[in-house]
Amino acid sequence: MWVMMALLSALFAGATAILSKMGVRDTDSTVATAIRTTLVLAFAWLLVLAQGLQAQLSQLSVRTYLFLAMSGLCTGASWLCYFHALKLGTVNQVTPVDKSSTVLTMLLAWVLLGESITWLKAAAMAGIMAGTLLMIERRPEAAPAAPRGRGWLLYAALSAVFAALTAILGKVGIENVPSDLGTALRTVVVLAMAWVMVFVTGRQREVRAVGRRDLRFILLSGVATGLSWLCYYRALQEGPASVVVPLDKLSVVVTIVFSRVFLGERLSRRALAGFVLLVAGTGLLLL
Repeated sequence: MWVMMALLSALFAGATAILSKMGVRDTDSTVATAIRTTLVLAFAWLLVLAQGLQAQLSQLSVRTYLFLAMSGLCTGASWLCYFHALKLGTVNQVTPVDKSSTVLTMLLAWVLLGESITWLKAAAMAGIMAGTLLMIERRPEAAPAAPRGRGWLLYAALSAVFAALTAILGKVGIENVPSDLGTALRTVVVLAMAWVMVFVTGRQREVRAVGRRDLRFILLSGVATGLSWLCYYRALQEGPASVVVPLDKLSVVVTIVFSRVFLGERLSRRALAGFVLLVAGTGLLLL
């Protein structure tokens, strides 16, 4: 069942990427993220109330609240570091470093959670990392900005570290806790971080200026995000983080298919080779 949940998480996450892209044509991405997270929070708590899980809030330990809060903070911190890294460097520099969070999560699961790394899993990690790097398109920019020193590397690495810690802390936080309730509690912190980003970047006045079309796609992406998170943390609760996280990252497959169908985008030969390696590496984890 946890494999099914992880794959459903990837499906909804892939849909989220396409819907989000269609929703930010005339809207700042930070503002869109805050609006989307607001809907995710409402969606998560509706599910909690529908199942009567709120009655368990008083039964949760301080340890559970602490780890869920830290998981949410790591998600927000990852976003902050990622966007700051993009400000200091180019996309082609930052993205490969940030994408290393998948392999880093598997390593942290080995160190912190005691999950084993077999030769098969090591081969899968190598395939996932190689495939991810190959899928980073190196397209020339019209007016590339010169990187300001090596600061971008530090923030990109921190983004990957926080993203990996999000999964590890989230898994610890939802032990013996209904995953839907854990997701709802964690999303409270993520929402706070998302709106902090809006005010820190001075985008709060743009919230009211969001067009109806963009708002429609942003809200749909919020529903897809909520479904993805619920499936993801249900999978994390029952399965090993070192397998669940890479399965969830198969959302790139869904994104590629949807981008071809709805946006008319195509893969280069290099990216196609990376795609095959990524899928093959993830498939090895199921053997």
